[in-house]
Amino acid sequence: MKYFTYKIEHDYGLAPNPFGGYCTLAVCKSQIRMNSNVNIGSWIFGSGSVKLKTLNKLIYAMRVDEIITMEEYWNDSRFSYKKPIIPNGSLPQVYGDNFYHKDINGNWIQENSAHSNNEGLLNESHLARDVSGNNVLISLNFFYFGRNAITIPAEFIEVIFTKGRNWAYAKPEESIISFIEWLSKTHEKNIIHGDPINWPV
Repeated sequence: MKYFTYKIEHDYGLAPNPFGGYCTLAVCKSQIRMNSNVNIGSWIFGSGSVKLKTLNKLIYAMRVDEIITMEEYWNDSRFSYKKPIIPNGSLPQVYGDNFYHKDINGNWIQENSAHSNNEGLLNESHLARDVSGNNVLISLNFFYFGRNAITIPAEFIEVIFTKGRNWAYAKPEESIISFIEWLSKTHEKNIIHGDPINWPV
């Protein structure tokens, strides 16, 4: 089993999206979403960064419970709540992450969203990056802290927090399991402990 960790530089409730009873990773981080070592039961840890003034704090953790394609995600009624409503939706609706699907010719459509240009015009760079990882990772076992990002015990810092800017494998497995046990004992799962960090902006 592989576990993944990376630093978050933007937290708008988009990637990850913790709303609607599911924590989902549907856009950004295509290298993780399409990684051949992502399996049911893998965990992903998103930690803070200098840019967010949350270095060495945990913003979220999610266990991968389901893996589906973007097209399946778009057509699944469970995730209709995550389709963006712009410009008049609530903040969770504005930052919905379910906005890619294909037309009858198999071409990608990017709906008006946080990744499109003004007035819903296509943002080609976002589309290319997002759909290069066509998997959507879905969790029913997650911890989302947002602006209330938590400080974790010192013995887990080297395990959970990557030193580089990109993602890395979290290891060793024994320490990851111990960390998840600690997290489960000290914090309630499947609730939003704090709004996304960038919402005040």
